[in-house]
Amino acid sequence: MTTSHELTAPTSALPPEPVPRRAPVRDRYFDLLRAVALFRVVFYHLMGWAWLPVVFPSMGVMFALAGNLMARSLKRPAVDVVRGRLRRLLPPLWLLGALGVSGMVLQGWRPDAEGHPGWWFVHLGFWVLPLSDPPYAGTLPGAHGVLGPDWAAELAGPLWYIRAYLWFVLLSPLLLAALRAIPWTTVLAPVALAAAFEFGHLQLPGERIPSALTDFSTFGACWILGMAHQQGVLKRIPRYVVPSVAPIVAGLGLWYALTHGFRQGHDLDDIPFAQCLWSLATVLLLLHISPTWSEWPRLLRPFDRLVTLLNSRAVTIYLWHNLCILIASTLWDQLWRYDVLDEKCPWLLESPWPVLALTWVLICGCVVTFGWAEDLAARRKPQLWPDGHPSPASRHRAA
Repeated sequence: MTTSHELTAPTSALPPEPVPRRAPVRDRYFDLLRAVALFRVVFYHLMGWAWLPVVFPSMGVMFALAGNLMARSLKRPAVDVVRGRLRRLLPPLWLLGALGVSGMVLQGWRPDAEGHPGWWFVHLGFWVLPLSDPPYAGTLPGAHGVLGPDWAAELAGPLWYIRAYLWFVLLSPLLLAALRAIPWTTVLAPVALAAAFEFGHLQLPGERIPSALTDFSTFGACWILGMAHQQGVLKRIPRYVVPSVAPIVAGLGLWYALTHGFRQGHDLDDIPFAQCLWSLATVLLLLHISPTWSEWPRLLRPFDRLVTLLNSRAVTIYLWHNLCILIASTLWDQLWRYDVLDEKCPWLLESPWPVLALTWVLICGCVVTFGWAEDLAARRKPQLWPDGHPSPASRHRAA
């Protein structure tokens, strides 16, 4: 027989109702920095102006933002975090590799007859897991009027960033542990490594290991600074320290660049020690300012959809932008064949601005055509144009 006491069990014995998980609030300041960095990369690779990396060192900023996000994610088990980062990074690369390598093979790319041709097949694995630079063809027939013979080199050019990013992700659990134990020694260790390379105190044989260590020494301090910002390390120092020290470090980096051949065609990217110091100082100042924007300031609200799109498709844009620049430049050069344009407005044909506009049109095409790989990698529903603005169909369903 059931009593009334048994029917009215105390509420404390009931299981608690599940609390819905809230998506983390995005820091729009970091989103803005990432969007500016990405736009500057495209702008620089077309224009080639040496002063652009000085105005805004995009790669250092992008590594710092990624390091910040990685440190925040490492509140979860490290193996899960690393696996999740690889899952989000690699599928867009695989799509690029599947199309690029297939195109190279169709145009006659084969194992090198000299040395050990078997290594060609082994090195193809770097298109799957880019622990080192993937191989590519030096010269190919291309496509007349569309692609030049160096299209494979342009396609593979940005992949050094993917390789460096991968290594930073793999090393992040160790870097975070070192940062918590000896913060500023950890931050400055890549700078010391960059100095050792620059002044000849450390020399390594071969190309693959030195190139990886050079990237770590150049941008490692930026990645660790991003982690330090997330861990609150920068907040432990007096507020006047960063504005006092950062300009000195930046000035030293700029002085070193100017005294070591800094000019058009030989910029910070060719002077790793100067790049290291300048990027470190710039990232330090940007993180020091670091307003927390969960919503846009009024003046920046019109850029919300553009910034959202650039952040949602950052990997796709970065991977494909070099090829888009090459195609845009090749197509634009075809206009020299028309005598009317050659005689009446050569200034237009020589101008890089129409090429820049055409480049972004092609990049938008890549976003629509290849961007879905980023959604699948992140286990999201694929979207053609993820600018944060609801589609007409979703608005209709909501209504």
